[in-house]
Amino acid sequence: MKNSPLSVPVQTSTLLTQMVQRLPLSDAHFKRISQLIYQRAGIVLADHKREMVYNRLVRRLRTLGLSDFGRYLALLENSPGSSEWQEFINALTTNLTAFFREAHHFPILAEHASGRRGAYSVWCAAASTGEEPYSIAMTLTETLGSGPGKFQVFASDIDTQVLETARAGIYREEQLSTLTPVQRQRFFLRGTGPHAGKVRIRPEVSSTITFAQLNLLANDWKLTGTFDMIFCRNVMIYFDKDTQAKILRAFIPLLKPGGLLVAGHSENFSQISKEFYLRGQTVYGLTKER
Repeated sequence: MKNSPLSVPVQTSTLLTQMVQRLPLSDAHFKRISQLIYQRAGIVLADHKREMVYNRLVRRLRTLGLSDFGRYLALLENSPGSSEWQEFINALTTNLTAFFREAHHFPILAEHASGRRGAYSVWCAAASTGEEPYSIAMTLTETLGSGPGKFQVFASDIDTQVLETARAGIYREEQLSTLTPVQRQRFFLRGTGPHAGKVRIRPEVSSTITFAQLNLLANDWKLTGTFDMIFCRNVMIYFDKDTQAKILRAFIPLLKPGGLLVAGHSENFSQISKEFYLRGQTVYGLTKER
């Protein structure tokens, strides 16, 4: 008897069942995942993050054809140099961003830049998909003008996938809702035809930014030069106090005299390090310069 158009062969049905079946994530496996992401990226995973961890990592298991978290962990731990480690980090990194997010920081950036001498330099330590470093570059262009030698933005992130998006500089038009019409026209090219509804950052803006993968937990960030301002917003909230203090100590020699460090709205660096004092709304200066 032939199968009806709606029937599914037994073998195919079994495969479909396996694809949608929820894989068990034991307490021991969740604990080990938490340990590994902390060791590699400094990210602290609380118990309430368990469902998030499952949803993100199960995609990697499906991609690799694995049906058990234990096998996935064995794959990682048996191959310390495997490229899967970067996929593991990418999967568990949170990337919430927007153009001119926490908008009060950008007038501070403009005022600070206008009072400095020489080429102005900024490090955006959590570039994500690019909205933050492009917002910095747009602000500096409006303040200092365009052209080589005016300013330079170094933008880093631990997640290689979001950096690919950042480098491409292509976004949906609705993502520009926080920009003025003048800014949209000045800094973006509008897509047409099959690219309708999308925009691309103009080359004269993207050329002011250098994107690179960087793990803030690394002992050597391999950075050259110092910065007038460091944006490290909404990153420290994923680290424990010891890791936060270590990173803040590493920022100190990278700030030029009179330089500023910018935090996210829920972060308080002055409670972590005596080397920094609060100068404005989540904006910090070095204590020894006071």
